[in-house]
Amino acid sequence: MKVAIALSGGVDSSVAAYLLSKDCECIGCTMKLYDNDDIGETREKTCCSLSDVEDAKSVAYSLGMPYYVFNYKDEFKKEVIDRFVNGYLSGETPNPCIDCNKYMKFGKLRKQAELLGCNYIATGHYAIIEKSGDRFLLKKGTDPTKDQSYVLYGMTQKELASTLLPLGHLSKKEVREIAEENGFINARKKDSQDICFVPDGDYAGFIENYTGAISAPGDYIGTDGKPLGKHKGQIHYTVGQRKGLGVAFGKPQFVISKDIGTNTVVLGDEENLFYKNVLVKDLNFIPFDDLSGDIRISAKIRYRHGEQPAILHPVSENRAIIEFKTPQRAPAPGQSAVFYDGDTVVGGGIIEKGY
Repeated sequence: MKVAIALSGGVDSSVAAYLLSKDCECIGCTMKLYDNDDIGETREKTCCSLSDVEDAKSVAYSLGMPYYVFNYKDEFKKEVIDRFVNGYLSGETPNPCIDCNKYMKFGKLRKQAELLGCNYIATGHYAIIEKSGDRFLLKKGTDPTKDQSYVLYGMTQKELASTLLPLGHLSKKEVREIAEENGFINARKKDSQDICFVPDGDYAGFIENYTGAISAPGDYIGTDGKPLGKHKGQIHYTVGQRKGLGVAFGKPQFVISKDIGTNTVVLGDEENLFYKNVLVKDLNFIPFDDLSGDIRISAKIRYRHGEQPAILHPVSENRAIIEFKTPQRAPAPGQSAVFYDGDTVVGGGIIEKGY
């Protein structure tokens, strides 16, 4: 079995490579996704930096495997950065990590792996792939603090069948111990917490620098439509936000929604953020191809959101309604909602709106 392993320079992918190298013929692969100059970043503390490449190469060579760096900057710009920017400019809150998995790891890198004669690709994600009958299933990683099944919900049957996730049954503590036992240079390297191409977390600043255009100021309005003051540009706000509004209201106010057409940001009380129903689009299902009727699930509407019981109702071929048992706070258009049945990922989709 020949495997192309996606090496980011972090400890997770390095230990995945170590575990697979004991039984498989492995090739280490790093995707060069951008230069720091491309994103207006001068530091070398971001994913895809020169130090990350050196760390990945060090691990690959210590394991005796060939190592390649592939330049995918143009594809990453088109499929991940531009989607992120355009999503924000259209009033959404996109998740670029999900797009990166879909278009880069399981898209571009998979095609490269096939050219290298590899049967599989492997990553350091904390999730589990299992065969059940004639279907492949995606399940949560056993370490609940590191489970990454949420960002993999878009995987197809073909992708699941040819992907290996060797860390699914391990905890982060165990992974670091394996790295230290093998003398990996990145055994204690910190995990990345931010979007890789926006390492300081300033999404609005990144978008303005990237596009060369300043987000136009506009009006805050209340849920009753009355003006409440001026905002500094829509991209500076996300649904559910309370801090950083720049105006004193005498009581806490939250971003309820945004209207691109009128360039307004709607503010209201926190209770205005809760919705029992969430409409989702661009669906992908894993245990089956299509949703033929109502099913009971648990769902999470963002990565750090706790799963909540719900019923999933099909609306059309590519849309469904999540009817939660209790109202949920701040479902943000552009974010992903992921559906579970116990530890099994049923599927997911992109949030259009809550109501």
